[in-house]
Amino acid sequence: MASRDPADPEIVSVQVGLPRDYVWLGRELRSSIDKHPVSHPVAVLPTHLEGDEQSDPENHGGPDKAVYAYASEDLEWWSASLGRALGPAAFGENLTTRGLDLRAAVIGERWQVGTAILQVTEPRTPCWKLGLRMGDAAFPRAFARARRPGVLLRVLREGHLQAGDRIVVDAAPPHRVTAGDVTAMYYGDRVDAAHILAAPELASHWQDWAAHRTIWHLANESDHEQRTI
Repeated sequence: MASRDPADPEIVSVQVGLPRDYVWLGRELRSSIDKHPVSHPVAVLPTHLEGDEQSDPENHGGPDKAVYAYASEDLEWWSASLGRALGPAAFGENLTTRGLDLRAAVIGERWQVGTAILQVTEPRTPCWKLGLRMGDAAFPRAFARARRPGVLLRVLREGHLQAGDRIVVDAAPPHRVTAGDVTAMYYGDRVDAAHILAAPELASHWQDWAAHRTIWHLANESDHEQRTI
């Protein structure tokens, strides 16, 4: 068997979790963000990893968000920034990677991991669950400012994966739209949004987001015009 180059991208940890009930900011809530590492091979199913169950299927999981990956390099950055150690599963990710800049991951690039094939679909956008996980209601805003979102992936081929598996990344699609580009668009940076939204592999809900954002801007521009007449 050929030895693996230690510089090759790899999965350093695989996490799954089930829904749990919480009380957060005076509300009773349910979340699956508390995940735990597993050492055995895990089946990759069309909408999730075996043993992982989403609490809010409308906004999490499903074909375009089947698996969430976060880089160990970004966890190390957060550990230094926060002054405390953060390890795998800190942000509820399914896969903790090493050797990949996930901000530069191209939408549509394919990862062969174990016997499964995954495809990058979008970056994560933070919600209240990150505040719950970190014990800080303001943390989602800090996460957004850091621009280290990790990536969500769809399953192109079912199979099995486990910690230690190499990540083989196929040639990137020619549009070259990255997860970082999508994040920049979401937070209103000056980017070519039309080019980003035209990436065919981008998760479909971004088109709905763009339509709602356009309607919101038109409504606000109309309101401003009426106030200045």
